[in-house]
Amino acid sequence: MGCGLDTVLCVIDEPRLPALNPDELTPEQRDVYDAIVGGPRPGNVFSFRDEEGRLLGPFNAMLYSPAVGGPLQELGAALRFRTSFTKREREIATLVVAAWFRSDYEWYAHERIGRRAGLTEDELTALRTGVDPVLADARERIVYAAARTLAADGDLTAPMFAEATASLGRSAVVELVSLVGYYSALALQLRVFRVGLPDGAPPPAWGPEET
Repeated sequence: MGCGLDTVLCVIDEPRLPALNPDELTPEQRDVYDAIVGGPRPGNVFSFRDEEGRLLGPFNAMLYSPAVGGPLQELGAALRFRTSFTKREREIATLVVAAWFRSDYEWYAHERIGRRAGLTEDELTALRTGVDPVLADARERIVYAAARTLAADGDLTAPMFAEATASLGRSAVVELVSLVGYYSALALQLRVFRVGLPDGAPPPAWGPEET
């Protein structure tokens, strides 16, 4: 699993939330489970269930608090499928967050989605190792720069905010801040709950840690 920037404080150990069996869920948990499994997530791209149907990645944690997990997965679906971003733009921003927090599962899932969205191997390598990718599209460059700044600083400078608003529009800036916040929250959950990768998935080769 990824330990993020504060590796001194991160101890790799067993998952802290046992994977819940689908046939042992409460009605409230089952509603969340069905919403996740029945949603438009591309299960043929990455694994979010094991052979017994138990949820992997951040999704198992959502079952432990259905009152929070239900709206959280709905927010994720909205950010994945109902924003104004192109698929490439969305995955660039998501992978920036995954790489910043060194979130193994987040990278595992969204590298595969990003590749399907058209991100090249050179672009994926640059994003994974913290190198500025060569992006021909001006909007993608703004999405990348703004997402990177949001992940690192939790804010946008006045010039960057003005540039992002002019290039993307106010609605898209709201969506981008929400997207970075959402995937940052998932990265935190994945770290705290010691969530690992599906069996057989190799860990990402992260670049040097940033200071």
